[in-house]
Amino acid sequence: MTYSVAVAGASGYAGGEVLRLLASHPDFEVTTVTAHQNAGQPLWAVQPHLRSLSHLTLSETTPEVLAGHDVVFVALPHGKSGELTDGLPEGTLVVDCGADHRLTDESAWAQFYGGDYFGAWDYGMPELLHADGGTQRASLEGSRRIAVPGCNVTAITLGLAPGIRAGVIEPTDLVAVLAVGPSGAGKSLRTDLLASELMGSASAYAVGGVHRHTPEIVQNLRVAGAEWVTVSFTPVLVPMSRGILATSTARLAPGTTAADVRAAWEQAYADEPFVQLLPPGQFPRTADTVGANTCLIGLAVDEAAGRVVVVSALDNLMKGTAGAAIQSANIALGLPETTGLTTDGVAP
Repeated sequence: MTYSVAVAGASGYAGGEVLRLLASHPDFEVTTVTAHQNAGQPLWAVQPHLRSLSHLTLSETTPEVLAGHDVVFVALPHGKSGELTDGLPEGTLVVDCGADHRLTDESAWAQFYGGDYFGAWDYGMPELLHADGGTQRASLEGSRRIAVPGCNVTAITLGLAPGIRAGVIEPTDLVAVLAVGPSGAGKSLRTDLLASELMGSASAYAVGGVHRHTPEIVQNLRVAGAEWVTVSFTPVLVPMSRGILATSTARLAPGTTAADVRAAWEQAYADEPFVQLLPPGQFPRTADTVGANTCLIGLAVDEAAGRVVVVSALDNLMKGTAGAAIQSANIALGLPETTGLTTDGVAP
C-alpha cells in the first residue's frame, strides 16, 4: 500500500528534511506541500536540493488543503499547528514536528511557551525508556496523533535515560552543555544567526533554566523512572550548519561501579537500530551523524568527581526532527521501523 502524504511548512529546514526522507521512502507518496508566505511558489524555488520533488507547488496551509491525505507531517513554529491540526480527520495520521503537543503538563506549557494549550499527543521518541522496562514505541503502534520531540531534548534524554532507569545515577543535579548548529532555529532572518555573527564564534543562549525544552527533558526522565528531576542545560551556538553534541553529567548513585554504569547503557540500547553506544574510550563527533538517523553515545565515569559523563551526538534535523517523525510514522502504520531511514552519515 502507498500512503498519500502532505507536508505543512515545506519551505522550512525541518519541512525540507522531512521531504528529503519521504522522497526515497517506498511506502509514502508526497502529493501536497504547503507554506505560508511562500505559497504559490514551486517547491524547487525554496528547496532547490529536492530535485525529485521539483514538480510540486507550494499551496496555502489550511485544513482543507491538508485533509484527504493518509499522512500529514506538520513542520510549523510553536503555536501554529494546534488550530490547524484540530481541523483534520481523526483517521488521518498527523505527525507534528513542532512543540504544540509535546508537553503533558499544561502549567509547564504556560510557563515556557504561553498561549493556547492544545493537549499532549503520543510522544514520538520510540527509544524512550519506560520505568517498567518497556519503551515508548509500544505507545506509537496504531497512533494517529504523534508529537515529535525537541532536538536538544532527544540528545539529553537518550544520553541520560538508561542511567535513570537503572538507578545508577542520581536524577537531581543533572547538567548538560550542548554545542548546537543554527539550523535548529529555522530559516527566520535573525541578526545572531547571520554568517558574519556565527563564524569564528561560540555563544550561549537561553541560559539559566529558561530554555523551552527544559520541561520536556524533565517529563521524559520521569517516564524513565525518576521521581524528581532537576536539570540545568545550556545550549551553545557554534558555526556548524547542523548537529548537536551534548555533554551531560550526573552524580553516581551510592555504591555504583563503572561496570554497573556501562552495563546500564549497553542493556538499554543493545537492540536499538538508531541509538548506538560506542566502545569504551570512544566519543562521537557530530560529523559522523550528518544525514543519518542515529544518536551516537560515548560514556565515561569521572571517578574523582563521582559523576557519569555522557556525550551524545546527533543531526538535529534528522534524528532530532525529521528522522524521528518518519520512524514514528513507520511504527504507527505497522511498517518496518527502519524503512526509508539510514544509519550512514555523510563525510567529509
